[in-house]
Formats: sequence, structure tokens, C-alpha cells
Amino acid sequence: MAHGTQYDLPVIADLVQFDDQSGSLLERLVFNHRAIVMILCALVTLVLGYQATKIQLQAGFEKTLPKGHDYVLNYQANKNALKGLGNNLRIVVAVKEGNIFTPDNLKFLETVNDEIFFIPGVDRNGMKSLFTPNTRWRMVTEQGFEGGPVIPGDYDPNSPKSIAEIQLNMVRAGILGDLVANDLKSMTIVVPLLDKNSETGERLDYAALSDKLEEVRDRFTAEDPDKSIHIVGFAKLIGDLIDGLFAVMAFFGVAVIIATVLLYLYTRCMRSTLMVILITLIAVVWQMGILATLGYELDPFSILVPFLVFAIGVSHGAQKLNGVLQDIGRGTHRYVAARYTFRRLFLAGVTALLSDGVGFAVLMIIQIQVIQDLAITASIGVFVLIFTNLILIPVALSYTGVGKVCAERASHVPKSATEMHILWRFLLSFTKKGPASIAIALSILMAVGGLYVARDLKIGDLDPGAPELRPDSRYNQDVSFMIDNYSVSTDVFAVIVKTEENGCIDYEGMSLAGELEWRLRQLEGVEDVSGLSIRTRDLMMGLNEGFPKWEALFRNQDTINYSVTELANLDYVDPGCSIWAMSIYLSDHKAETLSRVVDTLEQFNDDWPSADIEFLGAAGTAGFEAATNIVVEKANREMLYYVYGAVILLCLLTFRSIPGVICAVLPLMLTSILCEALMVWLGIGVKVATLPVIALGVGIGVDYALYVLTVILAKTREGKDLTTAYYETLNFTGRVVALIGVTLAAGVVTWSLSPIKFQADMGILLTFMFLWNMIGALILMPALAVFLIKPADPAKVD
Repeated sequence: MAHGTQYDLPVIADLVQFDDQSGSLLERLVFNHRAIVMILCALVTLVLGYQATKIQLQAGFEKTLPKGHDYVLNYQANKNALKGLGNNLRIVVAVKEGNIFTPDNLKFLETVNDEIFFIPGVDRNGMKSLFTPNTRWRMVTEQGFEGGPVIPGDYDPNSPKSIAEIQLNMVRAGILGDLVANDLKSMTIVVPLLDKNSETGERLDYAALSDKLEEVRDRFTAEDPDKSIHIVGFAKLIGDLIDGLFAVMAFFGVAVIIATVLLYLYTRCMRSTLMVILITLIAVVWQMGILATLGYELDPFSILVPFLVFAIGVSHGAQKLNGVLQDIGRGTHRYVAARYTFRRLFLAGVTALLSDGVGFAVLMIIQIQVIQDLAITASIGVFVLIFTNLILIPVALSYTGVGKVCAERASHVPKSATEMHILWRFLLSFTKKGPASIAIALSILMAVGGLYVARDLKIGDLDPGAPELRPDSRYNQDVSFMIDNYSVSTDVFAVIVKTEENGCIDYEGMSLAGELEWRLRQLEGVEDVSGLSIRTRDLMMGLNEGFPKWEALFRNQDTINYSVTELANLDYVDPGCSIWAMSIYLSDHKAETLSRVVDTLEQFNDDWPSADIEFLGAAGTAGFEAATNIVVEKANREMLYYVYGAVILLCLLTFRSIPGVICAVLPLMLTSILCEALMVWLGIGVKVATLPVIALGVGIGVDYALYVLTVILAKTREGKDLTTAYYETLNFTGRVVALIGVTLAAGVVTWSLSPIKFQADMGILLTFMFLWNMIGALILMPALAVFLIKPADPAKVD
């Protein structure tokens, strides 16, 4: 038999003539014991289905950090001394009429403050607001320094004099624009969060915390529409994302319906369509069950993976169903048709799934746990599909078969060019040199244009607020409220200043801190800088009757010692006088803003190396985002190298043809280039949420190439010319590639309506990649084959 004639197996109408011992060992093992296979799969489904009910939707602050980056390592090593720079909430309580300094409004603020104080998971010792005792004022008088809490112990809410004293203390404490709004209409409560619930000892549940905060907000604002509460911070963002994931579930249902309808319109066989969809859903159940058994959870990023697994499963299931349809239509018994389909497509299917798995697995190189969890979640799903969609679907079809009319319709082959569908005639034209040359030339032009546009691709967030949510979301409206009413930004980049014990009083170290501060203040996007060195200068001015001329760092060591001692009581430095934070308040957390700060810090350390004091990056929300951007930028290219390297190797093992590998990979590369250009055009940066899409597009896109090119190569090795080979491929696997490309794109395009912005971005990018990979496989790949793949000499074919 000639190489590749497995695609032209003889029609066997009588099941008795079929040899059960033919085929590979795996085929015999599966189909000669198919009843056992079905029973085992049913039992596994019951067990894993029960386990899947235990899967939890959760997220953790530290899971989003690049755990191997120096910034995060520095923070982890010193976080006990860096109060307020980790996982915090900022809760603003506002009034619309008047200002907060009225008896009723102060009582309202105090009540909300107390309610927040007792929420499980709040670090009560670190909580800070107008009403907490750690918010203190200090001033210089004729008798020396005086100070105390902003709200004194003898505060009388009904006394105008007492309220006036609070306003004076607020000014003395320097918290206007920080804890109190510039227009005096709102107060901020800074709420540090614990990693674990102090009451139960369990990990902090962000969904429950968000629900509690919303309950507090609704209860207090419903009583008086003049009042409002605004909440920002990682925990609230995750809570809002989790709330939005219920919409994701709805989109998953829409995708299932779309896939079912389109697959039915192709097959016109309801029982086989439902069987493929059902078994693919079983794969998702197995995936969830395995994850729950291994102790994994779903988070707002990995929640999208089950859909991708479903989409990949439908793709492979449709190919198996198409093969069985065509064989039964030619008169083959359903059992034999199922075995032939398994025999023809199992290797291509496994290779395709391995490519998908590689696309997921390479994400493990990114040292951010949420991405690594996504990679593990997806890899498990792909592993499961080998059993469900490559094995279980053919076995199930060997029992159910397909409708006779549907099978005859699927196996119909046009007898002449005029009978051929116009789309088929259009695709076949690219097996001729003229159209093929035009297609290749246009592809080169698009690649050049895409590379030119992609030069402007940015790393990180490109918009203010939380880019994971829509600009008009409640969370981003709360962010806008804080930006408009407070001087202090929520985007804080904290440089960790570290010395030997008691080294924070060293004059040289303080001077270097002043030099760094000056450089940072010159940067665009830096609104303010605060820390021990700045407050020391302020205190020294106070020691000299508040005269601005003396706002400087004195060389007198006793004066420095006195100032630092006073500030140590206000938590500006740790008790060992060796670690303090220089907080840089930024106008936003855009990639350019963060890059300027990072570059300035690195340049400063190069210019002023010191063995006595270190200026380390970084803590604070902006510091962590800067570290994430650095890791993502490095991983972006590395990831593509690994993905393409693995895909090339798998294609080479499958095709055993270097020209075939070139034909398969070049269209994928074009899609990657155009995807990056599309990201620039849509204003989407490369970040944690979008980075996986680029890798997944390559892994999933190669599925098309494998199913199309495997058959083309087999036909050309039989001596058939490229046009004939491609025509027979279109009638076998090619039309299903077109079906699946449209089905997958139709499923994910609905994500663009999601309230979760990063899901909408992923939906747009995946829609583009699914469609463009399909176009590449059906047009560019045969066009390249015209010049790279030559048919075997018929005289030399056995």
C-alpha cells in the first residue's frame, strides 16, 4: 500500500469482513473492548462530576505578584516593616451637601468607620482614618512639641468648639488631601487586609469580603441619598470580577448553543451533534473534577479556560464526526467507520492537542502564580480531551452511528467544477501559481505593515483605573472620584530604603535619599514623594519656628536623632531604625509612568552605589505593577520562542517534511504579528490578562494546519497533484476546519459584550486569531505548498 493510502480505505459494507485485529495496538485495545471503555468513562464521569461540585472560585493577592522578581522578593523580606504598602483597601465616605465637619456627618463617618473596623479580615491595628488613634498631629510651640490624636479623647460631637478643634488638628496633621478630601466633603479609611480571616483561620475570601462591603455601602447610602461610599483596592477589584463572572457563565452557555446550532447545520444529524457536544461538556466536567481533587481553584483569569477546552474539544469532535459521516455515507458500517476515523485522525489529533498543551504549558515560565495556575488548568483540560474527544467520541459513534440521509449528504462529492461550491473553487485557485503568488505577496505586505504597527505595542496598562473592568464600572467611577477629590494618588510606588540597624539616622544616607527624591520629583507623572527624609526636613523646619528657610537636613547628629525618634513613633521607620519606605505618588499606573520611575531608580543606584544604604524596589500597588510589567515584557518573547519551537518540532515529527513545517508555521507567524498590531490599534497592552492569548492562538491555530496539511501531504505522496490533493482534503477535513473556525469565533465574539473588560479584550483577540488562523490554513498554506511541496513521481509509488 502506498504511503498515505489510509485516507482511501476500501468501502466495507459487511461488518463480518472486518478484521478486529487490524489497526494499531491502541485501536484494538479501545474498540475490541468498547463496552468496558464506555462503562469506565461513565464511572469516571460520576466520580469527577461529584468532585467538580467542590471547585471554588477564589483569588489571592500574592498569587498576582511575580514571585521571582527582585521587587517582590524585597517586599516579602521586609513586609513586616512596611505598613500600609501591601494588600489595602481605601474606602471613602462622602457627603454631597456641606462638608464632613457637622455633628450629623461626623457621627455618620464614625459609624461607618466602626462598621468597617469589625469586618472579618481587616487588620485592625493598621487601619487608619480620621477616627483611629494612630492618626496624630504634631506642632512646635513655645513650650516645645505638642501633639495628640486628631480626634481627642474629650471630643464632644455636639460642641462647635470641639468640631473646630478637629479641623485645626486635621490641618496640623497634614492629612488634607490624604485622609480628608481637598473639598472637605469626604474622609478616607485606609484598610490593610490580613492574609487569613482572624476569626476562622481560613484564607481571606474576597468574594465574601466584597459582598460585605457592598452590604455596608447599600445599607448606609440607602438611608440617606446625600451620603455615598467609594471603595478601591485589590480585594474589591477581585470581588467585582468574581461578581462579573456570573456573566461569564452565561457566555459559556451561549457558546454551547452556538456550537450546537452550527454543528447541526453542518451535519443535519441531531443525535450525533448532541453526542459530540455532550461528550465535550463531559471533558469540562472531568477537568473541573481533577482540579478540585488536586486542590486547585478557579480565579478570574482561569475561569475562561473551561470555554477554551470546550472550544478545542468541539473542534476535534467535529473532525471525528465528519470522518464517520463520510464513511457511513459510502456504505461502511458505523463500527468500521468509527475505527477507520480513529485510525486516520488519532495521530493528527494527538499532535494537535499536544501543540495546544505546549501553548498552555509554556505559560509556566512566567513566574506569576495566576498565570501558572491557568497553565495547569488548561493543560489538564487538554489531557482530558485525548480520552474524551479522540477516544470516547469515536467509540460512542460506533454505537450510535449517524442518520442515513445525513451521511449520504456528507459524503456527496461534486462530479464537475460547475457542481462545486463557489467557495471551494475560490480556495482551489490558490493551488495555482498566479493566485498563490498574489496571496504570498499580500501576506508579506501585511506582515511588514503589522511589524511596523506592532513596534508601538506597550507592556502593561494603558488606561487609568482598573483596566480589567469597563471605564463606566462602579469600581472605576470610585477611582475617578478619588483622583478628582484627593491629592494623594492610589497608585503608590514605594522604594524600600534599607540600612544596618540604627542606620536610618545617618546623615550621608539621608542626603542620598534627598537626591533620589529630587530626581523622582522631576519625572512626568510623579505627583508627590513622602517618607522619613522628607518628614525629617519638615520637623527641622518646625524646630526653627516653622521658617521655610530651615526646611533642610542638618548635619548636627543630635538634631537628626531627635527628629527620627519623633517620627519613629508615627511609624515612618521600623523599630530597628533600618527600614523605611519612600512613597512615590503617581498620577496613574500606565506603562510609561512606571518605566520612568523604574529607570530613574536603577540609574540612581548605578550613579550612587553605597555599602551603607540600599534603595530597593519596590512595594505599593504601582511597585508591584512595575515588577509585573518587567516580567511580562521578558516572558512575552521567550514564550513565543518556546511555543514556536515546540510547534515546529511536533509538526516535523508529524509531517516528516521540512517544507510541510514551513507551510504550517508561516501562517501562524503572520497571525501572531497581526494580532500584536491589532492590540496596538485597539489600545490593548501586553499584561497578565492578555499574555496567554498570544500563546494560545499559536497552539490552537496549529490544529487547522495539522488536519489540513496531514491529508495534503498524504495525497501528494501518492503522486496526486496539489490541486487534486487539496480538493480531496477540502472534502474530508478542510470543510470542518472552516466550520470550526467560524464556530469558535462565533462563540468568543460574544465575550466583547462582557462587563469584564479583560474578557472582552480576550474575546476580540481570540476571534481574530481563530478566523485568521483558519484563513491562513485554507489560503496561505496551500499557496506556500505550490512552491514548496512537490508531488511524488507516480511511477515510483508502490
